[in-house]
Amino acid sequence: MKKPCLFHYTFHMDFTQPIEIADHIYWVGMYLPNDPFQCHPYFIDNGNDSILIDPGSMLEYDAVVRKIEHISTIKNIRYIILHHQDPDLAASVPAMEKRIGREDLQVITHSRMVPLVKHYLITSSYYEIDKHDHTLAYGKKSLQFIPTPYCHSPGAFVTYDPHTKTLFSGDIFGGIEESWEFYAEDDYFEKAKQFHAEYMPSRDIFNYALKKIEALDLERIAPQHGSIIQKPQISSLIEKMKALECGLYIEKEYRHELLYTIEALRQKDQALESSLKALKEKEEFLFQKAKMADMGEMIGNIAHQWRQPLAINNTLLSILKEKSQMDMLNKEELMEKISEMENNLQYMSKTIDDFMRFYHPAKKKRIFNISEVISDALGIMRPILQKSGISLRFTPSDNTYIKGYMNEYIQVVISILTNAKDILIQRNIPNPAVTMSLTSRQGKVTLTISDNAGGIEEKHIQRIFDPYFTTKHKSMGTGLGLYLSKMIIEKNMGGILSVENRPEGAAFHITMEQYHEPHTH
Repeated sequence: MKKPCLFHYTFHMDFTQPIEIADHIYWVGMYLPNDPFQCHPYFIDNGNDSILIDPGSMLEYDAVVRKIEHISTIKNIRYIILHHQDPDLAASVPAMEKRIGREDLQVITHSRMVPLVKHYLITSSYYEIDKHDHTLAYGKKSLQFIPTPYCHSPGAFVTYDPHTKTLFSGDIFGGIEESWEFYAEDDYFEKAKQFHAEYMPSRDIFNYALKKIEALDLERIAPQHGSIIQKPQISSLIEKMKALECGLYIEKEYRHELLYTIEALRQKDQALESSLKALKEKEEFLFQKAKMADMGEMIGNIAHQWRQPLAINNTLLSILKEKSQMDMLNKEELMEKISEMENNLQYMSKTIDDFMRFYHPAKKKRIFNISEVISDALGIMRPILQKSGISLRFTPSDNTYIKGYMNEYIQVVISILTNAKDILIQRNIPNPAVTMSLTSRQGKVTLTISDNAGGIEEKHIQRIFDPYFTTKHKSMGTGLGLYLSKMIIEKNMGGILSVENRPEGAAFHITMEQYHEPHTH
C-alpha cells in the first residue's frame, strides 16, 4: 500500500481503507463526519504476533475489524494495548476477544488499570507493563512503555516503537476539532489545547510526561484522538504544550490559592535566607572569638615555655656583668656563658616555631601520620602538663594515616588536652593522668584521649559540644573550644568527634577514615 506523503491533504485520503503511517503500522480507525471526537485504533502487522492498539468502542468495531482483515487477519492479533480505561478506547475489547478467539491473547496495560478494565468482562490474561520492566519483545522486535501517570488516568502510559520511531501517545497530543485533519498542520496546537486544558490534571503533571516524551527519538506521534503529528511539528508543539495552563490551573480559585502559596513560600525562603546569613555571621564571630582565645592560650603557653630560659639568661647576664665589673671574667668562662645563652635562645626560637607550625591554618588537605604529628605536638603540651603534676602516656602506632588538615587536627588534640588539664586541676584529682591511644578498625582510625577526672555530669554530657557551654569558672575559658573542635573534625574534615564517660573519667574519640601511607618519590 502506498504511504501518504508528509503533507498529504485529508480530503485526498480514503478513510474506508487502512492507512499505513509507518512500516507495517496502520491506522484502522473510522472517520466520523462532523464529530470532533475522532478515535484512532492502530494495528502493528507482525504475522502471528500482531498488535492492536486502543481498539475503541463498539461504534468503530465493524470498521476496525474490516480494515484489519484487509491487511492481515483478526486472528493474528496476539496483544491488545490499552493506554487507559475509558470506554471510547476499551469498550470493544470483549467483542474483539471473541472474534480473535486465541487462548494466548493478552491485554497490555498498567496494573493500576486492571481493576477498572475488568468491568468490561475481559477474559484474556493481563500483561502488566510495570511488572515486565516496561517492555514487550514480540518476534524480533520490541516496544517500550513509558509511564505518564495522571495523564489523564493514574496508570496512563505511552508506547514507543524504536524500530519506526513512532510514539502511540494515548490521550496526550489528542485534539477535539470538527475540522479534522489526518496529519497535523502547523496550527495543530490551537486545535489540541482545549482538550489538554480540560483533560490534563495540572501543568506540573503534564510537563513531567512531556519531558519523558521529548527525550525520545521521534519521527511521528500517533495519538488516540486528533491528528497524527510528524517530525517537523513535534518539537514546537511540545514547547507550546509545556506552557499550557490545564486542569486545576484553569480554575480561578486554585490559581489564586496557588499564587498565595507561592508568595508565602517566597517570603519564608527570604526569611530563611536571612536567618542563614545571621547564623553564618554568628559562626564567623564565634571563630574569630575562638581565634583570639587560642591566641591568648598560645601566648600563655609560650610565656610558660620561655620563663625558665629567660630566667637562666638573666642570671647568666648578671653573673657576667658582676664578674666583668670586678675584672674577674676570663675568656673561657665568657664563651661558655654565651654558648649557654645561645642554646636557651635557640630553645625559645624553636618553641615559637613549634607553636606557629601547629596554629597556622592549613590551606589544603593532605595525608599524614597521626602518631608522628602527635609526638611532635606533645613537645608543646608535655611540659605544661608536667608543671601541673599531670602524667601523660601516649604510645605511637604504625599505619595510622588519615587525610585532613594536619594543623587543625593538632589544634583539636591540644584543645582536648587543655580541657582535661583544667578539669584535673579544678577537681584537685590525686595522681592526675591523661592517656592517649590509637586504634584501627574497619577502615577507620580512632584517637582516644581519656583522663581520670571522674567524667562529665550526665545532665551536661549532651551539651558538652554546644557553643558557649562550659562547666568551668568564667576566668578559665569561653566554652568554645569543644564546639569548634567538633566543627573542625566533622564539618571541615568529615570525621566524628564524640565523648563518653568511663569509670575513671571522660574519653574523647576522634574517628577518621584511614588512608594508606603516601608514596614518596
